[in-house]
Amino acid sequence: MNDSVDKLVIFLAKRDGIDKLVKTFQYVSKLVNWHVEATNPDISKRFKQWEVAAGLSRKAFRTGRFLTGFNVLRRNPGSTLSLRLLAVFANAGEMVYFFFDHFLWLARIGTIDGNLARRMSFISAFGESVGYVFFIISDFIMLRKGVKAERVLRSSKEKAVEEEKKIKEIRVDRIMRLMAVAANVADLFIAIADIEPNPFCNHTVTLGISGLVSAWAGWYRNWPS
Repeated sequence: MNDSVDKLVIFLAKRDGIDKLVKTFQYVSKLVNWHVEATNPDISKRFKQWEVAAGLSRKAFRTGRFLTGFNVLRRNPGSTLSLRLLAVFANAGEMVYFFFDHFLWLARIGTIDGNLARRMSFISAFGESVGYVFFIISDFIMLRKGVKAERVLRSSKEKAVEEEKKIKEIRVDRIMRLMAVAANVADLFIAIADIEPNPFCNHTVTLGISGLVSAWAGWYRNWPS
């Protein structure tokens, strides 16, 4: 696989791939809407509609996504007791997020009572934020382990090909985990804006930049190597 178009096709064939593309549309349109709202109301309205449509589309794409966390806990929750406990809390929070996001989507499109949207949004965002906190903690633990493992390998007097390969694997894993931390921190700001509205988290620029950081970190992690 050498061609960029091949990689793009594979990327967009993944549910996470298309989600990150539409998430980019969602938050770019949010920022454009904010930027031209006062000077060009007609353009602003069009980008607002694009933002809403992209957000609803992403919720549709995530149908059944809560099963992913369940499967992780069922198959490979972690190598140690502490990591397994963190995985339980992280994936449980994510499962709550994705499960109640279904009802938020149905409320937003009018299939069920629209008055339920605010409640479903709060429950979904609360589960989401809990999940992000524990995912971030888990990633920092694994990053620390990776740094220690690399130091041990580098302290070895004999630099075998196998050791160099392990060091390279540790560095690749570190980059992926840093991308995951960046995405989770950015999404945590968005979740907090739903749970506890405040001037900083709810500012359009904060939400827009956070959404794009999360989307582009996801692009990097899901892009075929």
